[in-house]
Amino acid sequence: MDKYYEAPSDEIFEEIKREAINIWKTYDDTYDYATGKINRIKDITNISDNAMFIVAMFDNSNRRKLLGNLSKEAEDFIMERIN
Repeated sequence: MDKYYEAPSDEIFEEIKREAINIWKTYDDTYDYATGKINRIKDITNISDNAMFIVAMFDNSNRRKLLGNLSKEAEDFIMERIN
């Protein structure tokens, strides 16, 4: 199975989800853009490629911001799947 579809530990998943939501909360929400993104991930569970689904919601600039906010373990998990 492709690593992309492997779920991380629950700890890493929750860290990715938490930090992603924190980044979305910094966006202008005039048209509910950030709220829509947050609503799509706030109740998502740790199965298959859901962690990478969260990561893929970001452009490259914000993906780097996300990676910079994560632990080394979470960053390594993502980098193994996007390189």
